[in-house]
Amino acid sequence: MKKTHEIKLNIEYADAVLCGDKNFEVRLNDRGYQKGDRVIFNVISGIIEKNHPLNDITFEITYVLGSFKGLADGWVAFGIKPVEGNNE
Repeated sequence: MKKTHEIKLNIEYADAVLCGDKNFEVRLNDRGYQKGDRVIFNVISGIIEKNHPLNDITFEITYVLGSFKGLADGWVAFGIKPVEGNNE
């Protein structure tokens, strides 16, 4: 079953995600991230930045990399892409 994960993202990374330069996330896999799941970011800079444009975009997880020698146990890297139809 596909899930939607709402996760916090520091504002220093939000603009890179918004413009497409950063199309991945590295996270503790405490939510069981899976390919096809959705991600909604809540941009923070000490407090939630309610007006940041990234907050209005839903992303799909395109790939999950876990159990990789460069990642600590329990951590994953996953690819993201904006879901078609955002902002309509």
